[in-house]
Order: sequence, then structure tokens, then C-alpha cells
Amino acid sequence: MIKVMIVEDDPMVAALNRQFVGRMEGFEVIGAAENAQQAIAILAESDIDLVLLDIHMPGLTGIEFLQMLREQQQDLDVILITAASEIQQIQHALRLGASDYLIKPFEFSRFQEALLQYQKHFHKLNDNKQISQQEIDSLLGRKQPATSTSATVQSLPKGLTKGTLQTIQQVILANEAAVFSTDELAQSAHISRVSVRKYLKFLSAIGYLQEDLTYGVGRPIYQYRVAPENAHRLDPYL
Repeated sequence: MIKVMIVEDDPMVAALNRQFVGRMEGFEVIGAAENAQQAIAILAESDIDLVLLDIHMPGLTGIEFLQMLREQQQDLDVILITAASEIQQIQHALRLGASDYLIKPFEFSRFQEALLQYQKHFHKLNDNKQISQQEIDSLLGRKQPATSTSATVQSLPKGLTKGTLQTIQQVILANEAAVFSTDELAQSAHISRVSVRKYLKFLSAIGYLQEDLTYGVGRPIYQYRVAPENAHRLDPYL
């Protein structure tokens, strides 16, 4: 479980961030602070992995707080969530090691993307004692050579294509609902239900999706949700 602290002086924004985190599997909000002083107190009492940090706060700014964390060599990561979009502040935050930078207002899909990407890095780096160059390149977003891409395409089951797989993944990540059905995904992706079903079976087989069978009125319905801890399992096929 990734332990999260929200540092945000606007109660409504803090509540929204908490709600968004609550929709993500594998994350838990440990505490919320309205300023750097309260955040320091929470850090003194709790183990925190990830800080969702605003920039404009009373007292220390988010950038100053991040600088302090780095000077103290605090072992945690930071995602900036703020209305500030000045390029100098963004550059400063990135140089201080911010994992991502979200500019308000943002959609849940962008928030989800940031946390899923962080989660992939978190588990990759914490679950392995050693890591290969290929895995490092993947974490840093570097593209693999063309020969490697060809190999991953060939590794897909017969009848599946990389292009359609990428489209389906993008629709899944953009979907604000945590759970979705075959029909819902087919409608959003503008792909036939039969084709979508093949890809969902594949994504479930590799553990990228969790498949549940629900019973209601009429026929049983398969419902799916992303398994964030297994998000990296799709990388070799893209």
C-alpha cells in the first residue's frame, strides 16, 4: 500500500484530492495538512511514500517545502498539484525531483495517469534488488529499439494488434469510472464488442485487469478494473 499525504490549504481541493486517491487501488491517504508546518508534524509521526503538494500556501510555499525535504534527505516522493503554471516554478520543482506536475483544474484521468505511473515506478524500484537497463529505460519513458518493438508485437496472441491494444488502454485510462463492462468499453472505444472482449480476456490473463463476474437481472456481466500493482505487465506488449 502506497501511503499518501495531501498538503493543500483549500479544503474543497483537499477533499477532491482525497476523493480521487480513494478511487485508486493500492493508495491510502494517511494525513492531510493545510501548510508546511502541519505537514512536518505528520511526517514526524507517520511513514509517508508520496506527497500531493500545493505550491501556494501560507508560510512556506510548496517549492520551499520541497526544497527543505530534499535538504533533509527525506525518503519520499512528491507530485505537485497546483494552479501555478509558471515555467520557472515547474522547472524548479522538476529539478528538485518532483515526480509529476498537475495544473488545476485537471480531470480524474490525468490524476489517475500520474498515480499509476508513480505506482509502476514505486513497485519496480521497491520490489527488486536489481534492475536491468531495459527496465530503467522503461521507467524513464525511453522507447525501445525498433527490433524490440517488433518482438513485442509478435508476442501478442493471434488476432490482437498493438494499435488496437494501445487504443483500448488509452480508453481504459481515460475512463473516470473505476469499474467498467465490455459493452461500456466497446461503446467508448468505438470497437465491436466481440473484438473488445478478446482484448479484455488478454489483459485479464496477464493480470493488467481484474475480472469480476456480477449477477443481476438477466445474464451475468463481467466487470473489469485496472490492477495498479500489475500495470507494468502491459509494457512489453506496447
